[in-house]
Amino acid sequence: MSAKGVAVSYRKDRRIDGLAAFDAEYVSGRSWLVGIDEAGRGCLAGPVCAAAVAVRARAYANPSFADALCLLDDSKKLSEKQRNAVYEKLRILKLAGEIDFEAAFASVEEIEKHNILVATQIAMARAARALNERLNLSLRGASSPATLFGESAVDASTGYVLIDGRPMKKFPYAHTAVVKGDASSLAIASASIVAKVTRDNFMADLSRDYPRYSFEVNKGYGTASHLQGLLLFGACPAHRRSFLKKLRGRTREGGRQPELF
Repeated sequence: MSAKGVAVSYRKDRRIDGLAAFDAEYVSGRSWLVGIDEAGRGCLAGPVCAAAVAVRARAYANPSFADALCLLDDSKKLSEKQRNAVYEKLRILKLAGEIDFEAAFASVEEIEKHNILVATQIAMARAARALNERLNLSLRGASSPATLFGESAVDASTGYVLIDGRPMKKFPYAHTAVVKGDASSLAIASASIVAKVTRDNFMADLSRDYPRYSFEVNKGYGTASHLQGLLLFGACPAHRRSFLKKLRGRTREGGRQPELF
């Protein structure tokens, strides 16, 4: 049992069990714990993607649940093959009803209209809202009065939200922000996998429309091959032009030096 009475069966020598143990405090008294994370925030091209993963409270007490996710970790620490394997496990657990998840995007246009921080919050809110409605979580609004443990006297929500990073001022639901949460929480780490795999697949599809930039390989990040494509061909509609301002440059071509975009 955890300190708050949620049964969590784990061994100290497994990464997944430490992630599950972290969540025990937050899932106590709830039916679901929702973890939220994003992918693509620092990219030069493509949308930002956020994922929300809702884990049933009962799953934390089930050893086979942890066994199924034994490879789970922060998505940045896993290879593409490992991420895809974990994503498949998450998909199977979703079909079994042990978890549910949703991924949502904020477009390049929204990133340019607002900024990447606001756009990330928009994507996170979309993903969380979809789960809130589908699972009838009745998530408490961000403006609701709260106690020390994040609950109000009239709190009727059946789920609680953990977000990777720092508190989101414009996020619509009450939440706890966990710095490096994707390396601490099972729910957030799961969200990091869903967000990363979903966005990577989107960028692979996008590469068919813009083959000059190798999006299927670089996923929109500023790799050498991506920068070379920008220097040779300029920016395409999928690029975040506000991000490219830091990369303004010139390249010689027939004695001329055209702008990067």
